Amino acid sequence: MKTKIQACIIDDEQDGRDYISLLLENEFPDVQIVFQAASIDEAYVYLIKNTPDILFLDIQLSDGTAFDLLAKLKEISSQIIFITAYENFAIQAIKNGATDYLLKPIKKVDFIIAVNKAMENIRKNKTVQSNSLQNNKISLPSLQGFKMINIGDIIRCEADSSYTTFYLTDKSKIVVSKTMHEFEELLSEHHFFRIHHKHLINLSHLKEYIKGKGGQVIMTDDSVLDVSVRKKNDFLSRIDFIE
Repeated sequence: MKTKIQACIIDDEQDGRDYISLLLENEFPDVQIVFQAASIDEAYVYLIKNTPDILFLDIQLSDGTAFDLLAKLKEISSQIIFITAYENFAIQAIKNGATDYLLKPIKKVDFIIAVNKAMENIRKNKTVQSNSLQNNKISLPSLQGFKMINIGDIIRCEADSSYTTFYLTDKSKIVVSKTMHEFEELLSEHHFFRIHHKHLINLSHLKEYIKGKGGQVIMTDDSVLDVSVRKKNDFLSRIDFIE
């Protein structure tokens, strides 16, 4: 489990990145900066595989705008705090899911308000998720808000970079812009097991195991999935199977 809130800073000015880092260090010691970048290309390489809790995003970068980056990512669940020297981007920032919007030069009080707002949103999301799991449901974020799904209706999850696809018993699927790792932690206590870096399965929907180097499983939706060699022994132990 993450113990600190993770933040990324995307700003093409070193002074801007340093100032945000200093403010975080002094005012929010529980926030850890895990990545910094000066361009869209740098940021994209990182964000396509990782989802920080808070993203500080300068709107005008050397190789485009923040909105170009968000369009490439398609969907991101981070709390986004936009930073710019121009007021005319406010409406576009709001349409792109802004948690807040800070004008340069950044005022300390405005920065503190923005980060507190982001942290409160993170806390609320975690509370909803925790309460959902207690009721055998999980909330999956969508463009419109979130969907409540019965955990028992999830057959399997499949990882694709920073996205996770949920396959359900009604044959529908839901794509979420969060990494598999986040869901593995949440679902591990609900009879789910990660058999492969790409596959997290609901053991209640396991239909058959086929022997092999790692082996394969067949699920109740008739999907055939590989079991990685390094996961094989733990998986077989989990289902009390002895070869």
